[in-house]
Amino acid sequence: MKSILKIKRAGILFFFLLMFFGEVFSQSKVINLWDKNIPGAIAKADYIETNSDDSWMQFVTNPRLDMYPAAAEKATGAAVIICPGGGYGGIAIGHEGKQIAEWLNSLGITAFVLKYRLPDNAIMVNKSIGSMQDGQRAVRLVRNHAKEWGINPKEIGIMGFSAGGHLASTLSTHFNEKVYNSADTTSARPDFSLLIYPVISMQEGITHMGSRSNLLGENPSPEQVKHFSNELQVNSETPPAFLVHSMDDGAVPVENSIEYALALKNNKIPCELHIYEKGGHGYGLGKSGGTESTWSEACGKWLKVRGLGK
Repeated sequence: MKSILKIKRAGILFFFLLMFFGEVFSQSKVINLWDKNIPGAIAKADYIETNSDDSWMQFVTNPRLDMYPAAAEKATGAAVIICPGGGYGGIAIGHEGKQIAEWLNSLGITAFVLKYRLPDNAIMVNKSIGSMQDGQRAVRLVRNHAKEWGINPKEIGIMGFSAGGHLASTLSTHFNEKVYNSADTTSARPDFSLLIYPVISMQEGITHMGSRSNLLGENPSPEQVKHFSNELQVNSETPPAFLVHSMDDGAVPVENSIEYALALKNNKIPCELHIYEKGGHGYGLGKSGGTESTWSEACGKWLKVRGLGK
């Protein structure tokens, strides 16, 4: 009898170990964005990618997507490409990447963490469009493989945190801009955007100056500033958006989200904006116990109402 109980316990333990490791290794594949020729790339042998404890990445030369597929029994068919923040000087792939992907999976949404090239004259001909090139390519790639990956090609969203929010809003407003040569005519337009404490504007007094300097240099022209101030680029084709910001954000002023939301309103684009009293900046899913920690619940509800999440 004791031996039978031991076998049963071992079987139960083995089952839970399988469940555990299935969750830990939910990332299924790494997808290179470009086969060989990365547009506008400059080779630099001593430019070596760094990855600190799977939380902070710099010096990316091989842009790629980490795919986190939703479980088959929960999958809604929707997908989200995540652009972690980092001031265009690094990529916070931990709390604004992998953790977000796992949260989206819990809603039945397949997630992709975009490890994009950071603006740098040392490795690209035009540093202002390098990240956008990678972002446009990512949207097209996911859309082209939608059937294979169990995704609805009309339910592909973009999500961005901080400077990643600038990239996400750039992809939402500049998706028709031809920034690299390709025969691929697949639309690069996201179907919706999720913008969390985002940099939106490049205008002084509103922008995050570190992100602006990294993207456009120390003395950008007025034309460049206007072109990459995405609140000024909204039109009737800009996708619906869900935005989150805190009033006390000392890094990226709340006006970034407010101005973008008003531009969407003026163009009759569906939009939901959540402004919290506190929270500061860079809190990811939020663990402080403050009201800003509930943004993911509101976002999940927004996605569910739009038929995108469970």
